[in-house]
Amino acid sequence: MRGKLPDGVLLAFYGDDFTGSTDAMEVTAFAGLRTVLFTRTPDAQDLASFADYPVIGIAGTARSRSPDWMDRNLPGPLRALADLFPRILQYKVCSTFDSAADVGSIGRAIDIGDSLVAGPWSPSIVGAPQLGRWQVFANLFAAAGGVRYRIDRHPTMSRHPVTPMREADLRLHLSSQTARDVVSIDVAAIAGGTADQAADQARDKPGTIVFIDVVDETTQAEAGRLVWDGSDGPVFSASSSGLQYALVAHWRRAGMLPQSPAPFAPVPPVDHLLVLSGSCSPVTAEQIEIAEASGFETIRLDVAQAVAPETAATEIGRIETAVDAAIERCGRVIVFAARTVDDPAFAALQRTAADRGIAFSAAQESIGRVLGRIAAAAVPRLGLQRIVVAGGDTSGRVLEALPVTALEIAHPLGKGAPICRCHSHVPEFDGLKVVLKGGQLGSPSLFLDALGTHQVS
Repeated sequence: MRGKLPDGVLLAFYGDDFTGSTDAMEVTAFAGLRTVLFTRTPDAQDLASFADYPVIGIAGTARSRSPDWMDRNLPGPLRALADLFPRILQYKVCSTFDSAADVGSIGRAIDIGDSLVAGPWSPSIVGAPQLGRWQVFANLFAAAGGVRYRIDRHPTMSRHPVTPMREADLRLHLSSQTARDVVSIDVAAIAGGTADQAADQARDKPGTIVFIDVVDETTQAEAGRLVWDGSDGPVFSASSSGLQYALVAHWRRAGMLPQSPAPFAPVPPVDHLLVLSGSCSPVTAEQIEIAEASGFETIRLDVAQAVAPETAATEIGRIETAVDAAIERCGRVIVFAARTVDDPAFAALQRTAADRGIAFSAAQESIGRVLGRIAAAAVPRLGLQRIVVAGGDTSGRVLEALPVTALEIAHPLGKGAPICRCHSHVPEFDGLKVVLKGGQLGSPSLFLDALGTHQVS
């Protein structure tokens, strides 16, 4: 080891959704750094239980919220994290950077977070090749089905039901969400050795947002160095888990972390598995299809019935009866709302929202809450030891319904979708294993793999 990481909290982050939060936790935990993710703002007693952890996170739901909601609800958790005096305070965003001025505004989050830290700049790392994300000259690219797309031409993200990406240049995309200066340090500057000069120029005007290109291992480690060595005091960064990947790459290159930390235990098998999906991603749809072909039963949620308060309880009862029967028959079941945005259920949810005079995002939130009620009742009723939740916003609603205080990584499963162990004061939920899977993440066989290797056919 040529160097040593300082004591104390190295990185504290607030995740704007739950799946992205476990994705971020996965990176540092697998690098050998003890990492805990709280499901709510922790109190002093909660923090005392994890006092020696160098990475601490809080999972939230800001990605689906309005700027007014952020003004009311973000300062509390961000201040709690800032009070830990981390070297870096991160607002963790999705690696697709989907956001808008009125929903999930990353710009508003930066305005709030930077005021708590008052660092010399606000660097941002979004590219993460490990997840199929690359940033080149401030333009974001993402893979789908083995093909790389500019994010505004991505077959899913360009059609996201709430925050479709219309602009790939993240400088332009973010400029509609904040009045701050937004610049970039691109691959040409990194390759030409002028990245430090560009960073110095950005720091001359505190509060400037600086996107740093990442396209490969070299630029990733350099991006991590620029952020880690870029200031003497704390810094605020709105970044994807690309920040975690970049920091780990730099720390390893500098000899501050081992290249190969002790591995986590392989996934142990379970006999019963419940999957809850509110995702409309083609990636999730393929995962459902493969699970069906491998013996999973599937139960479609009636979205119109689930959204209506007068019929939601009846629909939940129907689903619970069907889940119990499926678990009895084969031990593995998927409850899903829709497969893709082209699924008739998606159009039905749009019509239901319009007929009831509510925003489509509110209707989607209702679906997540219904799935949360199903999970909260199923775990103790069926004695479940493991569940999987698909969809970023859905994962947040489901975890909010469970009496879970914090999560830690338990086992690797798929990139960005690890198996997490729950900490809870309720015995039936303490030790429960959960997988929170973003719509775009996970291998095609993820749901099957979540059963444990002996179950995979």
